[in-house]
Amino acid sequence: MLSKNLAIKVLNAALSTGGDYAEIYVEQKRVSSIMLENGKVETVGGSLTFGAGIRILKGFGSVYGYTSDLSPKSMLDLASKLAASFQGERAIEVTSIKKMKVKTINPIEDSLMDVSEEKKIAYLKECYLATKEVDDRLVRIIDAFTNYRTDIELFNAEGPEARFYTNFEERGRLTMTSFAMGENNNLQTAFAGPGRFGGWKYFTETLDYKKKAREIGEKAIMLLSAKECPSGKYPVVIGNGWGGVLFHEACGHPLEASSTARGLSVFSDSIGKQIASPIVSAYDDGTIANEWGSNNLDSEGVPTKKVELIKDGICTGFLVDRSNGRRINMEPSGCARRQNYRFPPTSRMSNTYIAAGKDNPEDIIKDTKLGIYVVDFGGGSVEPTTGEFNFSASEAYIIRDGKVCEPVKGCTLIGTGQEILMNIDRVGNDLALGQGMCGAASGSIPVDVGQPTIRLKEITVGGRGGKLE
Repeated sequence: MLSKNLAIKVLNAALSTGGDYAEIYVEQKRVSSIMLENGKVETVGGSLTFGAGIRILKGFGSVYGYTSDLSPKSMLDLASKLAASFQGERAIEVTSIKKMKVKTINPIEDSLMDVSEEKKIAYLKECYLATKEVDDRLVRIIDAFTNYRTDIELFNAEGPEARFYTNFEERGRLTMTSFAMGENNNLQTAFAGPGRFGGWKYFTETLDYKKKAREIGEKAIMLLSAKECPSGKYPVVIGNGWGGVLFHEACGHPLEASSTARGLSVFSDSIGKQIASPIVSAYDDGTIANEWGSNNLDSEGVPTKKVELIKDGICTGFLVDRSNGRRINMEPSGCARRQNYRFPPTSRMSNTYIAAGKDNPEDIIKDTKLGIYVVDFGGGSVEPTTGEFNFSASEAYIIRDGKVCEPVKGCTLIGTGQEILMNIDRVGNDLALGQGMCGAASGSIPVDVGQPTIRLKEITVGGRGGKLE
């Protein structure tokens, strides 16, 4: 997409005022999307976009700009305008470019881009029928499939020899939403969104998509009879997989260098200190083959890694990008990510999870006399500087005498990241991951959240159902 000769000229223009690092990120992205409502095709679309972003670092300073015009004049003009943000003499003259090897940890055997629209539509109709057959009270069912392929070129330089990387991302996601209508206009919804950095066989052979489709119908119907959740301080058991979104939001974001390096996180000075129960270890691993949040390479050319964040309750690491790493004197950890060329990269999560423990999940429930069992979460909010969060559960139940009993709605967990980490007193052996999208400074990116079943010995539960008895 960009010749090496032009890349050298652009990098030198960017470094003309004393910058000590410059990069060019070039991408071409193809997107395909199909959506059905109640089994009928509503939208079929696709897009092709391309563009480039240029970033310059000088000490702690950073400047970024982008363009969809990849002509030499446009690229050189952008580099010169960005360089004008700094004052100084040239310190680096780029004279050559070295092609770097990139290890493919996410092989694609059957590209989603090669699957016809007819096959995808037939697949989504199967999902619809599996959901619709659950109950006549399901009044609206939306099924969609979106996939994209991004081809990337990255040039970066902090010396006379620049580095050149080529990379790709290819992901697909199935989303299913059901709406159930009960008496007195009681409307309840359920959602599932399995995704993969992979091909069509995963969605048709590995993933039990009909089971997923039935489950969202059953969940919406179940919620029609759910009572209001009680409020107070109780033990709370959080299910595996998507339950990890609470850790992702309340603890994962505060461990990103974009927050810790600027003193904006409750965990800024936590390396080597106990921040969690001794039975808790946590990781961010962008190297899990073909997982939704995985990458072959990060947006700065650093290979993705398995980063240990917490070991036996002790904070052992942060997610570090190149720019913020300079502020805390830490090397990049392969976690610089961005939505597309319109965003500069920064430290972001990939596949973030609490590691499996030793407890049997059934025993965790059995050993809880009275409490709440949260299976799935909906929306929520977190303040990284204080760690305070407010998360609503989309599926929750009462635990009585060690048994999962009646479903409840309107359940909200309220607390801080520090509080939940220290209050984890049981960790199951059933680690699972769930797929989602994470929005932050560098845009919306695919991530996996995850954990085994865990128990919080006590946390504030909000609801309108009175006291739990």
